[in-house]
Amino acid sequence: MPYSVSVAGLRYRVSMFGKVFTALFVIFLAAIHAAGQMRPLLTEDVDITPPGRIEIAAGTDFFQNARFPLSGLRGDLTRVGDIRIRTGYAGNVEVQIEGVIQNFLAIERQALNPPIPLNISPNSTNDVGDIKTTVKIKLKNESRSLPAVGMSLGFLIPNSDQAKGIGTNQIDLYSKLILQKSFGGTQNDPRLKVYGNIGIGILSAPLDDFTQNDVLLYGIAGVYRLNKNVNFASEINGRANTRSGAAPLGTESQSQFRIGTQVKASGLRFDMAAIFGLTNTSPDTGITFGVTYLSPRIFTPAQ
Repeated sequence: MPYSVSVAGLRYRVSMFGKVFTALFVIFLAAIHAAGQMRPLLTEDVDITPPGRIEIAAGTDFFQNARFPLSGLRGDLTRVGDIRIRTGYAGNVEVQIEGVIQNFLAIERQALNPPIPLNISPNSTNDVGDIKTTVKIKLKNESRSLPAVGMSLGFLIPNSDQAKGIGTNQIDLYSKLILQKSFGGTQNDPRLKVYGNIGIGILSAPLDDFTQNDVLLYGIAGVYRLNKNVNFASEINGRANTRSGAAPLGTESQSQFRIGTQVKASGLRFDMAAIFGLTNTSPDTGITFGVTYLSPRIFTPAQ
């Protein structure tokens, strides 16, 4: 697909093998005091927010050279208001809602003949993010020798406008198995927590009627407690196309490596992480930072 280039320059990219090897090595080290919270990570932990309490997280992400094959756009993406709300309804059931208030893309490259009609300005575009709703169920507590087990089921609500070139405006379904094991410390305050996800995502193909792409969802994360207020966190998270050929536009493989920290202060948890893309359809690099608040018990779930 031909591109018109508005910003010249060469971007240094580390090879896939080098990135994956380095990421796995760092996660292995991290997997050696953990709190199991999500931000700044994407991989789901098995822990459940206490019933009647609400965890609210808000953050901002910056991505360099983000790619949108469905619209043929590339550029630097800013996600303002990455909101995640979690609440427990039972000792083993949690509901989570997440979405981005506004995405801003500074366009650096644009396809001469984009696959879909676009309604954008020459140099930038912005749009609201899609909303994802997830139900997580903890199936088994961790034992001395076996990990905790959980599962999550989620769907993506199409709130975006595909003509803006950022979102796909499709309904997607997700299902994951969650495994988690703690090491060191005590059961309620481990030194290291390692958890992973494996599952399937059913992604609607925007350009093909009655077509979907079933992608493999995966994630492995480690959170290491440096002291009572500071955690070190790292992960590899993404999705992989399972088709023998090219994925339908808008459902391509994506993956990223994150490494960062969580800091507790004044009843809040602050976080920051560096982000490195691992596929040719992922952003090159990025950074995310945010804050998380866990409320006291404010309601009693129905029994």
